[in-house]
Amino acid sequence: MWETSSAWFDLAIILGVFAVGAVCFGRFEEHKSRGRRVAKVIVVSAVYVWIAQAGGRPFAAAFLAFFAVFAVAVHAWWLPKNGINGWTAEPYDDYLALIGKKRRSRTE
Repeated sequence: MWETSSAWFDLAIILGVFAVGAVCFGRFEEHKSRGRRVAKVIVVSAVYVWIAQAGGRPFAAAFLAFFAVFAVAVHAWWLPKNGINGWTAEPYDDYLALIGKKRRSRTE
């Protein structure tokens, strides 16, 4: 029942990554629609599980590591370089201007 070789375990890994990411960096996604954010979780989860099952967990870990290195570079170097706090996205209006987006209304 509690096997680590199943696709469900791989899915648990990636959804755990998304959960931690949403808690820590969800502020950076507020300008996107809910549908787009849900689609991202579904697509990335499917790709991760496919890689883990087809190529093995080392390849899936490399997939995660690639995006983790990219995220660290953006949040620790590029955002602060442009006057944005890489942890809180403050000042938020400046962050939105930097990425070329507009503030979304709360009703969407």
